[in-house]
Amino acid sequence: MGKVKGFKEYDRIDEKYIPVRKRLKNYKEFTISPKNKELKSQAARCMDCGVPFCHSGCPLGNLIPDFNDLVYNNKWKEALDVLHSTNNFPEFTGRLCPAPCEAACVLGIIDPPVSIELIEKHIVEKGFSENWIVPRIPSKRTGKKVSIVGSGPAGLAAAQQLNLVGHKVTVYERDDKIGGLLRYGIPDFKLEKNIIDRRLKILEKEGVVFKCNVEIGKDIDIPDLESKYDSILLCTGSTIKRSLDIPGIDLPGVIQAMDFLTHNNRFVDNQLSDPLECYNAKGKNVIVIGGGDTGSDCIGTSNRHGAKNVINFELASKPPTERSGDNPWPYWPFTLKTSSSHEEGAEREWSILTKRFVSDSDNNLIGLETVNVKFDSDKKEFIEIPGSTKTWDCDLVILALGFTGPETDLPNKFNLEINKRGNISSNSNYQTKRNNIFTAGDCRRGQSLIVWAISEGREAAHHIDKFLMGSSNLPQKSSLGDL
Repeated sequence: MGKVKGFKEYDRIDEKYIPVRKRLKNYKEFTISPKNKELKSQAARCMDCGVPFCHSGCPLGNLIPDFNDLVYNNKWKEALDVLHSTNNFPEFTGRLCPAPCEAACVLGIIDPPVSIELIEKHIVEKGFSENWIVPRIPSKRTGKKVSIVGSGPAGLAAAQQLNLVGHKVTVYERDDKIGGLLRYGIPDFKLEKNIIDRRLKILEKEGVVFKCNVEIGKDIDIPDLESKYDSILLCTGSTIKRSLDIPGIDLPGVIQAMDFLTHNNRFVDNQLSDPLECYNAKGKNVIVIGGGDTGSDCIGTSNRHGAKNVINFELASKPPTERSGDNPWPYWPFTLKTSSSHEEGAEREWSILTKRFVSDSDNNLIGLETVNVKFDSDKKEFIEIPGSTKTWDCDLVILALGFTGPETDLPNKFNLEINKRGNISSNSNYQTKRNNIFTAGDCRRGQSLIVWAISEGREAAHHIDKFLMGSSNLPQKSSLGDL
């Protein structure tokens, strides 16, 4: 590495934020970029560790020590090339990934790990600011045509990879803009949508064709689609929302997180003139049920609406602040994580189960009833604690409970199989029982991380190219340092 024992000289830094009172006034990103000198010192913390476990921690197999060394030596363009060799969209992962690579960092055994995600983000941002990121137009076309259904990170990654080797790629999206979860599920304060649009311009110049407001199976018949393309890739995501089977679930005021976030993103994008009252948290007592990233996004959005109060419920017990004995390095740490949205204002309640929603005589939501629980490790279930029932005042409840799987209408029309987990069934080559139809992303593996979606899209592209041409030069993660 460029700085031997640099990890002994420099402490970890994280990206700083503008003050809460300022950032709550709008939906813009609120991070403060570090100076190049600071990034260089952070890259210097990367150890000459011999076996870089960060490779295996990253679903993409990013060559992290390599680009850290290049940043330390001020070789930013070369660092960008290394980063792009495994990751099509580091501007997305650098903002949104929970950084499993950092959890697996060898330095993390004794000290805070290297700020890998911070470095990654600023490599690609420097690439855009210096105009180093330009369209890579294939020198020749293969004559093969591929359609991709769904324009989330898996679909976009596969599209770029397949286009790169000369196939003609068309991406179909049923929404009115490209991006899938990136555009409609992630708030602008975490990912401003111009970040997506600037990358889409690159893809379009490279030759990828995008068609919005087209729902396959409705606007285009399945036989018509199959007749036009040599292969089809389904990247439709995991979109069936998990709910609660309890009294009052259908009351006005009990809404799904993704409906709430999508509506707000459309409003911020000026697709709506005014937000609907049912999705407006202004002046309301808000309870968000679900403690993951989506729940956090709902908290941040509610605070920007001007919510009177926000409470976050989590079924599980409060995690420890440090790894427990049965959760050692380099596994993902099941420790307490506090997001920027939590810091903006939210009460957090743990080990709590919602039993029913309460309405007034006019059928308006006025509260919910809960009971405290504890996990029985022998029975593998949560046990209610007697005498712990409590009623909470609320005007708006947002269900951030995740997803159970992809919508099955489209795979059924393709006559595909759904596996026991509720996902589209495929083999290890991402190929369904229909040889020319492949699948990738959340609809294949279940609800997961954006970094996994990009990885799945890249892997599927390799296998589609091999299916079409007999062999493929597109990389796979296993050939890029996976342990």
